[in-house]
Amino acid sequence: MNSSNSGSGSSYRSSYKSSYKPGYISGATSSDELNRADEIEPIFLEGTVMVVDDNPTNLGVLVNLLRETGLKVLVATDGEAAIEQIQYVHPDLILLDVMMPGIDGFEVCGLLKSKVGTQDIPIIFMTALSETIDKIKGFNMGAVDYITKPFEQEEVLVRIKTHLTIQNLRKTLQAQNQSLQQEIIDRKRAEEALKIFLHAVSHDLRNPVTGMTMVLNNLLDTEKSEVSLPRSTLVRMSQSSERQLGLINSLLESHVNDVQGLILHRKPWSLLEILDGAIHDLKPLLQKEEAIVMNQVSLDLPLVDVDGNQVCRVFQNLISNAIKHNPPNLQLAIYAQAILNETTKVASEDSTESEPSVFTPYIHCVVEDRGVGMSPEQCDHLFELYVQGKQSRRSLGLGLGLYLCRQIITAHGGEIGVESTLGSGSKFWFTLPIAL
Repeated sequence: MNSSNSGSGSSYRSSYKSSYKPGYISGATSSDELNRADEIEPIFLEGTVMVVDDNPTNLGVLVNLLRETGLKVLVATDGEAAIEQIQYVHPDLILLDVMMPGIDGFEVCGLLKSKVGTQDIPIIFMTALSETIDKIKGFNMGAVDYITKPFEQEEVLVRIKTHLTIQNLRKTLQAQNQSLQQEIIDRKRAEEALKIFLHAVSHDLRNPVTGMTMVLNNLLDTEKSEVSLPRSTLVRMSQSSERQLGLINSLLESHVNDVQGLILHRKPWSLLEILDGAIHDLKPLLQKEEAIVMNQVSLDLPLVDVDGNQVCRVFQNLISNAIKHNPPNLQLAIYAQAILNETTKVASEDSTESEPSVFTPYIHCVVEDRGVGMSPEQCDHLFELYVQGKQSRRSLGLGLGLYLCRQIITAHGGEIGVESTLGSGSKFWFTLPIAL
């Protein structure tokens, strides 16, 4: 096989057959050499190799040789064609001729090594250049090896086998590193969940249990066989038990949602119907706290594609959260707007995640109060697990309500946020997809 001649490139089809003596690609000059080549142990390889050479004869010989080992082979007759193919299919290794028309092998190597998606593909240069300075240049460009023309079949296959093995080991190591990183993330998440659970047990669950235990022990310390309790005491004990049960259920639910994902049963719903149900269920709390909810959601809004029960919980959590963190007689207003195109997009959403490439119509919902408000620092972390407002008048749990709201809205593909100013109230907002 002669060295490549710049400008002699021509098209090549994979069905090309080249007549050559097995054992040598070129350069077999004696019968002893040919006989030795016939005795070479067959090599079987796996993977995809790209051969880039402007000489059709060289290209055909290499293609046939590599296919006999079981390799999949991609071909290119110049550097531009090679770069274009690699945009769609990444080979495991590239055999790259140095001297080619247009951009030469050094330039092709430099371009591939400059891109994140192709910089890890091993490149073996094929060249008749024997000067040390040329080899150093190739290695500096990122090549892993050189094959000098004319070359033997055994040398070509052994070098390819070596670098395919190294490449496979690199990919395996990379996959193992990614797996270990994911395990570390999962372990940290589990440790955080355990930390939160222990905090719940030691604080939010222990306190009401301690209170009930003291009441019961005081009753048992009396000498009477029968003990009468004021109704108010029984009510407080019942409420305390309900709060503990609610906390345990919320802990379990948030953990299951984080691990398995939230399962939604979606269908078209009227947002007004969902909100009416949420307010109805909260009537006892609203009456007790003398709070007023002004439902300003229009019946004419488009239907939303949601799990109605889950969205109802979002409204309930936002309303009860506002009541819990504000003095009695709180007034809340709930309203919504259909965002049918980007020109009507609500400004408050600009600070959240980046815009999707294709706009999807949605409903923008707001729960607004005129209460005590929050600081920017509180707002930044409000939807994280175990965050409670400083103005809470009583500890009703881990602050899981807003965290569950975020889980529910995110599962629907929406966004959730808050705007608040100390002394001026808070405005919680979230988005829901419109049923198309």
